[in-house]
Amino acid sequence: MTDLTLRTLDASTKIIAPAAVEALRGKLRGTVTLPGEDGYDAARNIWNAMVDRRPGLVVRCLSASDVISAVKLAGDEKLLVAVRSGGHNIAGNAVCDGGLLIDLSLMKSVHVDPASRTARVEPGATLADFDKEAQRFGLATPLGINSTTGVAGLTLGGGFGWTTRKFGLTIDNLISADVVTADAKLVRASDKENQDLFWALRGGGGNFGVVTSFEFKLHLLGPEVLSGLVVHPFEKAGVLLPEFRRLANEAPDELTTWVVMRKAPPLPFLPAEWHGKEVLIFAACYSGDMKEGEKATQALRALGEPIVDVISPHPFVGWQAAFDPLLTPGARNYWKSHDFTDLPDAAIKVILDNVRALPSPECEVFIAHIGGAMARVAPDATAWPNRDAHFIMNVHTRWRDKAQDSACIAWARRLFDSTAPFASGSVYVNFMPDDENDRVEKAYGANYRRLADIKRHYDPSNLFRVNQNIRPTK
Repeated sequence: MTDLTLRTLDASTKIIAPAAVEALRGKLRGTVTLPGEDGYDAARNIWNAMVDRRPGLVVRCLSASDVISAVKLAGDEKLLVAVRSGGHNIAGNAVCDGGLLIDLSLMKSVHVDPASRTARVEPGATLADFDKEAQRFGLATPLGINSTTGVAGLTLGGGFGWTTRKFGLTIDNLISADVVTADAKLVRASDKENQDLFWALRGGGGNFGVVTSFEFKLHLLGPEVLSGLVVHPFEKAGVLLPEFRRLANEAPDELTTWVVMRKAPPLPFLPAEWHGKEVLIFAACYSGDMKEGEKATQALRALGEPIVDVISPHPFVGWQAAFDPLLTPGARNYWKSHDFTDLPDAAIKVILDNVRALPSPECEVFIAHIGGAMARVAPDATAWPNRDAHFIMNVHTRWRDKAQDSACIAWARRLFDSTAPFASGSVYVNFMPDDENDRVEKAYGANYRRLADIKRHYDPSNLFRVNQNIRPTK
Protein backbone atom coordinates (compact mmCIF):
# COMPACT_ATOMS: atom_id res chain seq x y z
CA MET A 1 0.00 0.00 0.00
CA THR A 2 1.29 3.45 -0.95
CA ASP A 3 0.86 6.78 0.84
CA LEU A 4 -2.58 8.35 0.62
CA THR A 5 -3.01 11.98 -0.39
CA LEU A 6 -6.16 13.47 1.14
CA ARG A 7 -7.75 16.91 0.95
CA THR A 8 -7.65 19.06 4.07
CA LEU A 9 -9.90 21.72 5.53
CA ASP A 10 -7.77 24.52 4.09
CA ALA A 11 -8.17 23.12 0.54
CA SER A 12 -4.61 21.80 0.41
CA THR A 13 -3.56 18.15 0.62
CA LYS A 14 -1.91 15.94 3.21
CA ILE A 15 -0.12 12.62 2.94
CA ILE A 16 -1.38 9.86 5.22
CA ALA A 17 1.12 7.06 5.73
CA PRO A 18 0.07 3.40 5.25
CA ALA A 19 0.80 2.73 8.92
CA ALA A 20 -1.85 5.27 9.96
CA VAL A 21 -4.44 3.61 7.72
CA GLU A 22 -3.56 0.17 9.08
CA ALA A 23 -3.79 1.48 12.64
CA LEU A 24 -7.26 2.81 11.84
CA ARG A 25 -8.30 -0.56 10.40
CA GLY A 26 -7.26 -2.24 13.61
CA LYS A 27 -9.56 -0.04 15.69
CA LEU A 28 -12.73 -0.63 13.71
CA ARG A 29 -15.56 -3.11 13.72
CA GLY A 30 -16.31 -1.77 10.27
CA THR A 31 -13.94 -1.35 7.35
CA VAL A 32 -11.56 1.12 5.76
CA THR A 33 -12.15 1.25 2.02
CA LEU A 34 -9.90 2.85 -0.57
CA PRO A 35 -10.60 3.73 -4.21
CA GLY A 36 -10.95 0.55 -6.22
CA GLU A 37 -11.68 -1.67 -3.22
CA ASP A 38 -14.92 -3.51 -2.49
CA GLY A 39 -17.52 -1.20 -1.01
CA TYR A 40 -15.96 2.02 -2.24
CA ASP A 41 -18.45 2.72 -5.02
CA ALA A 42 -21.38 1.57 -2.86
CA ALA A 43 -20.38 4.18 -0.30
CA ARG A 44 -19.81 7.07 -2.69
CA ASN A 45 -22.74 6.54 -5.08
CA ILE A 46 -25.79 8.41 -3.84
CA TRP A 47 -29.36 9.13 -4.91
CA ASN A 48 -28.70 12.19 -7.07
CA ALA A 49 -26.78 11.09 -10.17
CA MET A 50 -25.54 14.66 -10.73
CA VAL A 51 -23.16 14.08 -7.81
CA ASP A 52 -20.08 12.07 -8.78
CA ARG A 53 -17.46 12.67 -6.10
CA ARG A 54 -14.53 10.49 -5.17
CA PRO A 55 -13.39 10.56 -1.54
CA GLY A 56 -9.79 9.63 -0.84
CA LEU A 57 -10.68 7.36 2.09
CA VAL A 58 -13.93 5.78 3.29
CA VAL A 59 -14.65 4.52 6.78
CA ARG A 60 -17.71 2.24 6.70
CA CYS A 61 -18.83 2.34 10.32
CA LEU A 62 -20.69 -0.31 12.30
CA SER A 63 -20.70 1.39 15.71
CA ALA A 64 -20.31 4.63 17.61
CA SER A 65 -16.76 3.54 18.39
CA ASP A 66 -15.99 3.41 14.66
CA VAL A 67 -17.37 6.92 14.25
CA ILE A 68 -15.20 8.18 17.10
CA SER A 69 -12.10 6.72 15.44
CA ALA A 70 -12.97 8.30 12.08
CA VAL A 71 -13.73 11.72 13.56
CA LYS A 72 -10.50 11.63 15.59
CA LEU A 73 -8.49 10.96 12.43
CA ALA A 74 -10.27 13.79 10.61
CA GLY A 75 -9.74 16.21 13.47
CA ASP A 76 -6.10 15.29 14.14
CA GLU A 77 -5.14 15.53 10.48
CA LYS A 78 -7.54 18.42 9.68
CA LEU A 79 -9.09 16.46 6.83
CA LEU A 80 -12.03 17.48 4.73
CA VAL A 81 -14.81 15.20 5.93
CA ALA A 82 -18.29 14.27 4.72
CA VAL A 83 -20.87 12.16 6.56
CA ARG A 84 -23.22 9.83 4.73
CA SER A 85 -26.33 8.17 6.13
CA GLY A 86 -29.03 7.49 3.53
CA GLY A 87 -27.26 9.44 0.77
CA HIS A 88 -30.54 11.07 -0.32
CA ASN A 89 -29.59 14.73 0.17
CA ILE A 90 -30.27 16.75 -3.00
CA ALA A 91 -27.09 18.82 -2.61
CA GLY A 92 -24.90 15.72 -2.46
CA ASN A 93 -23.41 16.66 0.91
CA ALA A 94 -23.12 12.98 1.79
CA VAL A 95 -19.88 12.78 -0.22
CA CYS A 96 -16.76 14.92 -0.64
CA ASP A 97 -14.01 14.90 -3.24
CA GLY A 98 -10.59 13.77 -2.05
CA GLY A 99 -11.32 13.82 1.67
CA LEU A 100 -12.57 11.38 4.29
CA LEU A 101 -16.06 9.91 3.95
CA ILE A 102 -17.66 8.63 7.16
CA ASP A 103 -20.25 6.16 5.88
CA LEU A 104 -23.05 5.32 8.33
CA SER A 105 -25.25 3.46 5.85
CA LEU A 106 -24.51 0.05 7.39
CA MET A 107 -25.73 1.14 10.85
CA LYS A 108 -29.39 0.27 10.30
CA SER A 109 -30.71 -1.02 13.62
CA VAL A 110 -34.23 -0.02 14.68
CA HIS A 111 -35.44 -0.99 18.16
CA VAL A 112 -39.06 -0.29 19.10
CA ASP A 113 -40.33 -0.38 22.67
CA PRO A 114 -44.12 -0.65 22.35
CA ALA A 115 -44.65 -0.23 26.09
CA SER A 116 -43.05 3.23 26.23
CA ARG A 117 -43.93 4.01 22.59
CA THR A 118 -40.36 4.95 21.77
CA ALA A 119 -37.85 3.85 19.17
CA ARG A 120 -34.06 3.88 19.09
CA VAL A 121 -32.83 4.23 15.50
CA GLU A 122 -29.31 4.11 14.05
CA PRO A 123 -28.31 6.69 11.41
CA GLY A 124 -28.11 4.31 8.44
CA ALA A 125 -31.75 3.29 8.75
CA THR A 126 -34.13 4.41 6.03
CA LEU A 127 -37.73 5.46 6.43
CA ALA A 128 -38.72 1.98 5.22
CA ASP A 129 -36.61 0.35 7.94
CA PHE A 130 -38.17 2.53 10.64
CA ASP A 131 -41.77 2.29 9.38
CA LYS A 132 -41.75 -1.48 8.96
CA GLU A 133 -40.50 -2.05 12.49
CA ALA A 134 -42.79 0.52 14.13
CA GLN A 135 -45.86 -0.58 12.18
CA ARG A 136 -45.42 -4.10 13.50
CA PHE A 137 -46.79 -2.56 16.72
CA GLY A 138 -49.23 -0.09 15.08
CA LEU A 139 -46.91 2.83 15.83
CA ALA A 140 -45.31 5.60 13.80
CA THR A 141 -43.49 8.91 14.02
CA PRO A 142 -43.65 11.68 11.39
CA LEU A 143 -41.20 11.03 8.56
CA GLY A 144 -40.91 11.94 4.87
CA ILE A 145 -42.59 10.64 1.70
CA ASN A 146 -39.91 8.50 0.05
CA SER A 147 -39.12 5.27 1.91
CA THR A 148 -35.49 5.16 0.72
CA THR A 149 -34.70 8.46 2.45
CA GLY A 150 -32.32 8.21 5.40
CA VAL A 151 -33.79 8.88 8.84
CA ALA A 152 -30.69 10.81 9.96
CA GLY A 153 -30.57 13.46 7.25
CA LEU A 154 -34.33 13.88 7.25
CA THR A 155 -34.38 14.40 11.02
CA LEU A 156 -31.45 16.77 11.27
CA GLY A 157 -33.00 19.05 8.65
CA GLY A 158 -36.39 19.06 10.40
CA GLY A 159 -38.42 16.35 8.70
CA PHE A 160 -42.02 16.61 7.48
CA GLY A 161 -44.45 14.32 5.72
CA TRP A 162 -47.96 12.88 5.71
CA THR A 163 -48.46 12.87 9.49
CA THR A 164 -46.81 16.21 10.35
CA ARG A 165 -50.08 18.10 10.67
CA LYS A 166 -51.25 15.58 13.26
CA PHE A 167 -48.01 14.78 15.13
CA GLY A 168 -45.58 17.59 14.29
CA LEU A 169 -42.21 17.55 12.57
CA THR A 170 -39.79 14.66 12.94
CA ILE A 171 -37.69 16.84 15.27
CA ASP A 172 -40.75 17.55 17.42
CA ASN A 173 -40.77 13.83 18.20
CA LEU A 174 -37.05 13.51 18.90
CA ILE A 175 -36.39 12.61 22.54
CA SER A 176 -32.61 12.32 22.53
CA ALA A 177 -29.59 11.74 20.31
CA ASP A 178 -26.13 10.25 20.83
CA VAL A 179 -23.59 12.47 19.08
CA VAL A 180 -19.88 12.23 18.29
CA THR A 181 -18.67 15.83 18.44
CA ALA A 182 -15.71 17.35 16.63
CA ASP A 183 -13.38 16.53 19.55
CA ALA A 184 -14.21 12.82 19.02
CA LYS A 185 -16.27 12.51 22.20
CA LEU A 186 -19.63 10.73 22.46
CA VAL A 187 -22.28 12.78 24.25
CA ARG A 188 -26.02 12.49 24.83
CA ALA A 189 -28.22 15.42 23.82
CA SER A 190 -31.74 15.76 25.23
CA ASP A 191 -33.93 18.13 27.22
CA LYS A 192 -31.86 17.16 30.29
CA GLU A 193 -28.33 16.82 28.87
CA ASN A 194 -26.47 19.21 26.57
CA GLN A 195 -29.68 21.11 25.98
CA ASP A 196 -28.06 23.63 23.64
CA LEU A 197 -26.82 20.85 21.38
CA PHE A 198 -30.22 19.16 21.45
CA TRP A 199 -31.85 22.44 20.39
CA ALA A 200 -29.40 22.82 17.50
CA LEU A 201 -29.74 19.25 16.25
CA ARG A 202 -33.48 19.76 15.77
CA GLY A 203 -33.22 21.38 12.35
CA GLY A 204 -29.61 22.58 12.29
CA GLY A 205 -28.42 19.79 10.00
CA GLY A 206 -25.12 17.94 10.31
CA ASN A 207 -23.23 20.98 11.59
CA PHE A 208 -22.71 19.90 15.18
CA GLY A 209 -21.45 16.33 15.08
CA VAL A 210 -22.23 12.83 13.85
CA VAL A 211 -25.40 11.37 15.37
CA THR A 212 -24.97 7.67 16.04
CA SER A 213 -28.42 7.02 17.54
CA PHE A 214 -31.79 8.78 17.59
CA GLU A 215 -34.54 8.22 20.16
CA PHE A 216 -38.06 9.03 18.94
CA LYS A 217 -41.52 9.29 20.43
CA LEU A 218 -44.08 7.07 18.65
CA HIS A 219 -47.82 7.47 18.11
CA LEU A 220 -50.67 5.06 17.51
CA LEU A 221 -51.30 4.87 13.76
CA GLY A 222 -52.15 2.19 11.25
CA PRO A 223 -51.67 -0.48 10.19
CA GLU A 224 -53.96 1.12 7.57
CA VAL A 225 -54.64 4.76 6.76
CA LEU A 226 -57.12 6.36 4.38
CA SER A 227 -54.88 7.60 1.58
CA GLY A 228 -54.46 7.83 -2.16
CA LEU A 229 -54.66 10.04 -5.25
CA VAL A 230 -57.27 12.04 -7.10
CA VAL A 231 -56.07 12.85 -10.63
CA HIS A 232 -57.46 15.73 -12.73
CA PRO A 233 -56.66 17.14 -16.18
CA PHE A 234 -54.08 19.90 -15.78
CA GLU A 235 -56.27 22.27 -17.77
CA LYS A 236 -58.58 22.41 -14.74
CA ALA A 237 -55.80 23.43 -12.34
CA GLY A 238 -56.65 27.15 -12.47
CA VAL A 239 -60.05 26.37 -10.96
CA LEU A 240 -58.97 23.55 -8.66
CA LEU A 241 -55.98 25.12 -6.92
CA PRO A 242 -57.95 27.97 -5.28
CA GLU A 243 -60.37 25.31 -4.03
CA PHE A 244 -57.44 23.29 -2.70
CA ARG A 245 -56.25 26.40 -0.84
CA ARG A 246 -59.70 26.87 0.71
CA LEU A 247 -59.96 23.23 1.78
CA ALA A 248 -56.42 23.26 3.19
CA ASN A 249 -57.30 26.24 5.37
CA GLU A 250 -60.36 24.38 6.70
CA ALA A 251 -58.79 20.91 7.10
CA PRO A 252 -58.52 19.12 10.43
CA ASP A 253 -55.01 18.25 11.61
CA GLU A 254 -55.52 14.60 10.65
CA LEU A 255 -55.88 15.46 6.93
CA THR A 256 -52.87 16.27 4.78
CA THR A 257 -53.26 17.02 1.08
CA TRP A 258 -50.45 17.74 -1.36
CA VAL A 259 -50.63 18.88 -4.96
CA VAL A 260 -48.41 17.39 -7.66
CA MET A 261 -48.27 18.82 -11.19
CA ARG A 262 -46.43 16.83 -13.85
CA LYS A 263 -46.80 14.65 -16.92
CA ALA A 264 -48.73 11.57 -15.89
CA PRO A 265 -46.54 8.51 -15.33
CA PRO A 266 -47.84 5.13 -16.58
CA LEU A 267 -49.71 4.35 -13.37
CA PRO A 268 -51.71 1.10 -13.66
CA PHE A 269 -54.97 2.71 -12.51
CA LEU A 270 -54.70 5.64 -14.94
CA PRO A 271 -56.24 5.26 -18.43
CA ALA A 272 -53.49 4.79 -21.03
CA GLU A 273 -54.62 7.83 -23.03
CA TRP A 274 -53.52 10.04 -20.11
CA HIS A 275 -50.00 8.65 -19.86
CA GLY A 276 -47.51 11.40 -20.66
CA LYS A 277 -50.09 14.20 -20.49
CA GLU A 278 -50.02 17.02 -17.96
CA VAL A 279 -52.14 16.31 -14.89
CA LEU A 280 -52.87 17.78 -11.48
CA ILE A 281 -52.80 15.22 -8.68
CA PHE A 282 -54.19 15.59 -5.18
CA ALA A 283 -52.37 13.20 -2.83
CA ALA A 284 -54.14 12.82 0.50
CA CYS A 285 -53.59 10.99 3.78
CA TYR A 286 -55.83 10.95 6.84
CA SER A 287 -54.10 10.09 10.14
CA GLY A 288 -57.09 8.93 12.12
CA ASP A 289 -60.35 7.02 12.15
CA MET A 290 -61.36 5.69 8.71
CA LYS A 291 -64.98 6.86 8.94
CA GLU A 292 -63.89 10.32 10.01
CA GLY A 293 -61.41 10.28 7.14
CA GLU A 294 -64.17 9.54 4.64
CA LYS A 295 -66.02 12.62 5.89
CA ALA A 296 -62.91 14.80 5.93
CA THR A 297 -61.90 13.93 2.35
CA GLN A 298 -65.41 14.22 0.90
CA ALA A 299 -65.07 17.86 -0.19
CA LEU A 300 -61.70 17.23 -1.86
CA ARG A 301 -63.03 14.24 -3.74
CA ALA A 302 -66.09 16.22 -4.86
CA LEU A 303 -64.00 18.81 -6.70
CA GLY A 304 -64.36 18.85 -10.50
CA GLU A 305 -64.56 15.72 -12.60
CA PRO A 306 -61.46 13.65 -11.80
CA ILE A 307 -59.93 11.19 -14.23
CA VAL A 308 -59.53 8.72 -11.35
CA ASP A 309 -60.05 8.69 -7.58
CA VAL A 310 -58.10 5.96 -5.79
CA ILE A 311 -58.40 7.16 -2.19
CA SER A 312 -59.09 4.13 0.00
CA PRO A 313 -57.62 2.27 2.98
CA HIS A 314 -53.97 1.35 2.36
CA PRO A 315 -51.27 -0.12 4.60
CA PHE A 316 -49.35 2.81 6.04
CA VAL A 317 -46.00 1.27 5.03
CA GLY A 318 -47.30 0.97 1.47
CA TRP A 319 -48.47 4.55 1.35
CA GLN A 320 -45.11 5.72 2.68
CA ALA A 321 -43.47 3.97 -0.29
CA ALA A 322 -46.11 4.89 -2.88
CA PHE A 323 -43.92 7.47 -4.62
CA ASP A 324 -40.72 5.39 -4.59
CA PRO A 325 -41.05 4.29 -8.25
CA LEU A 326 -40.94 7.96 -9.31
CA LEU A 327 -37.91 8.73 -7.12
CA THR A 328 -35.50 5.90 -7.84
CA PRO A 329 -31.71 6.49 -7.79
CA GLY A 330 -29.86 7.09 -11.04
CA ALA A 331 -31.56 10.21 -12.40
CA ARG A 332 -30.18 13.74 -12.42
CA ASN A 333 -32.03 15.97 -9.95
CA TYR A 334 -32.08 19.68 -9.14
CA TRP A 335 -34.51 21.31 -6.70
CA LYS A 336 -35.63 24.82 -5.87
CA SER A 337 -37.99 25.49 -2.99
CA HIS A 338 -40.06 28.23 -1.33
CA ASP A 339 -42.12 28.45 1.84
CA PHE A 340 -45.49 30.23 1.62
CA THR A 341 -47.74 31.45 4.40
CA ASP A 342 -50.53 31.65 1.81
CA LEU A 343 -50.98 30.76 -1.84
CA PRO A 344 -52.46 33.82 -3.57
CA ASP A 345 -54.09 33.67 -7.00
CA ALA A 346 -51.16 35.52 -8.57
CA ALA A 347 -48.73 32.88 -7.29
CA ILE A 348 -50.95 30.10 -8.60
CA LYS A 349 -50.99 31.70 -12.06
CA VAL A 350 -47.20 31.97 -12.17
CA ILE A 351 -46.78 28.35 -11.09
CA LEU A 352 -49.24 27.08 -13.70
CA ASP A 353 -47.64 29.12 -16.48
CA ASN A 354 -44.30 27.47 -15.72
CA VAL A 355 -45.70 23.95 -15.38
CA ARG A 356 -46.99 24.27 -18.95
CA ALA A 357 -43.31 24.31 -20.02
CA LEU A 358 -41.98 21.25 -18.16
CA PRO A 359 -38.50 20.56 -19.60
CA SER A 360 -38.58 16.76 -19.18
CA PRO A 361 -41.19 14.03 -18.55
CA GLU A 362 -40.03 13.42 -14.96
CA CYS A 363 -40.09 17.03 -13.78
CA GLU A 364 -42.77 18.05 -11.33
CA VAL A 365 -43.86 20.78 -8.98
CA PHE A 366 -45.38 19.77 -5.68
CA ILE A 367 -47.02 21.92 -3.04
CA ALA A 368 -47.09 20.38 0.42
CA HIS A 369 -49.81 21.44 2.84
CA ILE A 370 -48.32 21.57 6.35
CA GLY A 371 -49.19 23.56 9.49
CA GLY A 372 -51.37 21.92 12.12
CA ALA A 373 -49.40 20.59 15.09
CA MET A 374 -46.16 21.80 13.52
CA ALA A 375 -47.39 25.39 13.59
CA ARG A 376 -48.25 25.32 17.28
CA VAL A 377 -44.58 25.01 18.33
CA ALA A 378 -42.78 28.28 19.05
CA PRO A 379 -40.30 29.30 16.30
CA ASP A 380 -37.44 29.46 18.81
CA ALA A 381 -38.24 26.12 20.48
CA THR A 382 -36.05 24.27 17.95
CA ALA A 383 -33.50 25.29 15.35
CA TRP A 384 -36.24 24.95 12.67
CA PRO A 385 -37.94 28.37 12.88
CA ASN A 386 -40.37 28.26 9.96
CA ARG A 387 -43.49 27.40 11.93
CA ASP A 388 -45.68 29.84 10.00
CA ALA A 389 -45.11 28.05 6.68
CA HIS A 390 -48.48 26.74 5.55
CA PHE A 391 -47.35 25.50 2.13
CA ILE A 392 -43.96 24.32 0.90
CA MET A 393 -43.34 24.31 -2.85
CA ASN A 394 -40.61 22.11 -4.28
CA VAL A 395 -39.64 22.50 -7.91
CA HIS A 396 -38.37 18.98 -8.53
CA THR A 397 -36.46 18.95 -11.79
CA ARG A 398 -35.50 15.43 -12.82
CA TRP A 399 -33.97 14.14 -16.06
CA ARG A 400 -31.62 11.49 -17.45
CA ASP A 401 -29.43 13.05 -20.17
CA LYS A 402 -26.53 15.26 -19.05
CA ALA A 403 -27.07 17.35 -22.18
CA GLN A 404 -30.32 18.58 -20.60
CA ASP A 405 -28.59 20.00 -17.51
CA SER A 406 -28.68 23.64 -18.57
CA ALA A 407 -32.27 23.63 -19.80
CA CYS A 408 -33.66 21.81 -16.75
CA ILE A 409 -31.78 23.88 -14.19
CA ALA A 410 -32.71 27.13 -15.97
CA TRP A 411 -36.40 26.16 -15.90
CA ALA A 412 -36.28 25.46 -12.15
CA ARG A 413 -34.57 28.77 -11.46
CA ARG A 414 -37.09 30.70 -13.56
CA LEU A 415 -40.01 29.21 -11.68
CA PHE A 416 -38.27 29.87 -8.38
CA ASP A 417 -37.50 33.50 -9.27
CA SER A 418 -40.98 34.21 -10.59
CA THR A 419 -42.65 32.92 -7.40
CA ALA A 420 -40.21 34.64 -5.00
CA PRO A 421 -42.39 37.78 -4.59
CA PHE A 422 -45.13 35.62 -3.02
CA ALA A 423 -42.88 33.53 -0.75
CA SER A 424 -42.01 34.08 2.92
CA GLY A 425 -38.24 34.03 2.33
CA SER A 426 -37.59 30.97 4.48
CA VAL A 427 -36.74 27.51 3.13
CA TYR A 428 -36.53 23.88 4.24
CA VAL A 429 -32.78 23.13 4.31
CA ASN A 430 -33.24 19.55 3.09
CA PHE A 431 -34.62 20.93 -0.19
CA MET A 432 -31.68 23.27 -0.88
CA PRO A 433 -29.28 22.38 -3.75
CA ASP A 434 -25.54 22.89 -3.48
CA ASP A 435 -25.59 26.34 -5.09
CA GLU A 436 -27.68 28.00 -2.36
CA ASN A 437 -25.15 28.64 0.39
CA ASP A 438 -26.32 32.25 0.44
CA ARG A 439 -29.76 31.10 1.69
CA VAL A 440 -28.56 29.29 4.82
CA GLU A 441 -28.88 32.31 7.10
CA LYS A 442 -32.36 33.07 5.73
CA ALA A 443 -33.37 29.46 6.29
CA TYR A 444 -32.81 29.86 10.03
CA GLY A 445 -33.88 33.50 10.38
CA ALA A 446 -33.71 34.76 13.96
CA ASN A 447 -32.30 31.41 15.12
CA TYR A 448 -29.14 31.67 13.02
CA ARG A 449 -27.04 33.64 15.51
CA ARG A 450 -27.73 31.15 18.30
CA LEU A 451 -26.84 28.28 15.97
CA ALA A 452 -23.54 29.95 15.06
CA ASP A 453 -22.71 30.38 18.75
CA ILE A 454 -23.46 26.71 19.45
CA LYS A 455 -21.36 25.78 16.42
CA ARG A 456 -18.44 27.71 17.92
CA HIS A 457 -18.79 25.71 21.14
CA TYR A 458 -19.02 22.24 19.60
CA ASP A 459 -17.11 22.66 16.31
CA PRO A 460 -14.95 25.82 16.41
CA SER A 461 -12.77 24.72 13.45
CA ASN A 462 -15.85 23.95 11.31
CA LEU A 463 -14.77 20.34 10.81
CA PHE A 464 -18.34 19.47 9.83
CA ARG A 465 -18.70 21.84 6.91
CA VAL A 466 -19.85 19.62 4.02
CA ASN A 467 -23.50 20.50 4.65
CA GLN A 468 -25.76 23.54 4.52
CA ASN A 469 -23.05 25.13 6.57
CA ILE A 470 -23.47 27.26 9.67
CA ARG A 471 -20.14 28.94 10.30
CA PRO A 472 -19.03 29.32 13.93
CA THR A 473 -19.10 32.85 15.32
CA LYS A 474 -15.65 34.33 15.83
